Amino acid sequence: MKFSKIIFAAAIALIFGYVPAPAHAAAALRTVASSDVAASQFLGRWDLTLKAPDREWPSWIEITEDGGQLKARMTSRWGNARPLPKVEVSDGKLTFVSPKEEEDSKSDLVFEGKLTGKNLIGTVNGPDGTTWHWVGNRAPALVHTRTPQWGKPVQLFNGKDLTGWHPDKPGAPEWTVQNGTIVSPGHGHELINDRKFQDFKLHIEFNCGKDANSGVYLRGRYEVQIETESQAEPPSHHTGGVYGFIAPSPELPRTPDVWQTFDITLIGRKLTVVQNGTTIINDQEIPGITGGALDSHEATPGPLYFQGSEKGHVAFRNIVVTPAT
Repeated sequence: MKFSKIIFAAAIALIFGYVPAPAHAAAALRTVASSDVAASQFLGRWDLTLKAPDREWPSWIEITEDGGQLKARMTSRWGNARPLPKVEVSDGKLTFVSPKEEEDSKSDLVFEGKLTGKNLIGTVNGPDGTTWHWVGNRAPALVHTRTPQWGKPVQLFNGKDLTGWHPDKPGAPEWTVQNGTIVSPGHGHELINDRKFQDFKLHIEFNCGKDANSGVYLRGRYEVQIETESQAEPPSHHTGGVYGFIAPSPELPRTPDVWQTFDITLIGRKLTVVQNGTTIINDQEIPGITGGALDSHEATPGPLYFQGSEKGHVAFRNIVVTPAT
């Protein structure tokens, strides 16, 4: 074949080989792009409030995208943050599923919601068989750019009685004051301080009995674990860890029936925990609320509270908060 014929044939192939994409294919491309944009609006961390008939439950979810797939981890009404088996966005609607085994429910909880302004508004099939409503607000970054100035230390326990403290509900076994210490009842109520703080330093001494479990909740939302019976659980469930989020490193040996100290600094989301003089968490970010939080309003000050609903007995003394000003 002559070179001129080759050029002519190639030109004809180029002309007739080009076929514009059909309209439905172009529409499909637009749909994919639109879907990607819609999904991106849901990415990030959200503070959730579940509205049951009898009360409101704090919760939290973080939605991310990895290789074109949406993923989510969630802190539900209790327990720790955990990955969800399903999260998707379709036609502007967010759906995510929390397994029934985690929810004390006969069926999986299916959350459905849409963006209304900057907030999420949705419903979920409650474990009581009714439809619950829920709202989600974007979790605040809580980033601080200046060095805090420290105020006057505040003694939260007078060593005599529970003045300045209150239970989360009536009727459960009572906390007591014994020999100048506050002692948890075991399978009782939570004990909440009356004062609220935003950024602060906390000094506290604790004595955890054998096979006992408690925790110190910062701002009423983030649990720093205290235990002598969670060896088989993940490291973040061990003493000094932020439950479900941050493991202590190094992890100190379990020592039941011995007085120990925590010196805790919380600035925004950044946490430092010093146990018995050893730094076990160093200026790490707390992603969201832990199970058992009093609320999910992370931008606001909150109280110190001690967990009393777990087993065993834990004693506390010398509880001093130094607030940032």
